[in-house]
Amino acid sequence: MSKLSVRSLLAAVAVSTVGMTVAGCAVSPSQSVGAYVDDAVITTKVKSKFAETKAVDATSISVETINGTLLLRGKAKDSQEMSQAEQIARSVDA
Repeated sequence: MSKLSVRSLLAAVAVSTVGMTVAGCAVSPSQSVGAYVDDAVITTKVKSKFAETKAVDATSISVETINGTLLLRGKAKDSQEMSQAEQIARSVDA
């Protein structure tokens, strides 16, 4: 793994950790702690991939995972960026 990839991954993990701390690890009543952690891992992987590529503006597309279902929201500059974001999200191993 290159230094840039490691930095991107560490940055995404740091952002996710801060987000979990600020949110107080808000696990919904219908979701176990394990499922919440699994969702956070998927979200972090997708955000890291977005940050690694120049084809997707990682700041314009938010990523959320709920019970294993990945949600992408935001504004893509064109259909190519939208397709690239979807392709990256689908390529991430759960």
